[in-house]
Amino acid sequence: MTAISPLQSIHKKGIFGDHHKKNQSDLLQISEVKDLTIIQVAQYKRSKIKIDSVLVNDLKFSAESSKVVCNRDTRILWIAPRSWLIVSSKENITDDIKKNCSNEDFSITDISHSRVVIQISGMQAVEVLKKGCPINFNEFKINNCAGTVFNGITILVDFVDNKPEKLHLLTLRSFGESFYHHITDAALEFGYVGI
Repeated sequence: MTAISPLQSIHKKGIFGDHHKKNQSDLLQISEVKDLTIIQVAQYKRSKIKIDSVLVNDLKFSAESSKVVCNRDTRILWIAPRSWLIVSSKENITDDIKKNCSNEDFSITDISHSRVVIQISGMQAVEVLKKGCPINFNEFKINNCAGTVFNGITILVDFVDNKPEKLHLLTLRSFGESFYHHITDAALEFGYVGI
């Protein structure tokens, strides 16, 4: 069975919005991030394991709120006390998680097919999010994440890079099309490239 992309029927490639007399390299870039494994890991209250002793893909889980630890192909996002999302392009990440997070101490749930991930990058990426999101982005830094809303749709914002700004925006698959329309509409003012 082949996975069907949540945005397959609506994501358009090309240049849109206010792009006249602007270099294409100065425009925002919006794309769907595909072929990711997204695993929710929750530590049981009865667990006696110290979270800093657990490694997944050579990464420790952060106990600090809104922090992300990462390497080249895996990001571990703190989403709540004793709860994390592991987002990875590594093929065997699920096996690594199951090997290092025992069933006695952790709940492990694959939510890959229930989420859409939109990447927005460029010098105005945060400005697009400010249009519909109540987060104070002036204090938001690289490797921070936060759950919030954008025009009434619940999202998770993952600040991946800042040169240029690159953010991964995760939402439920069922809201994917509406969220995509909101993001692309907010980006029209700056001009964007659908890739």
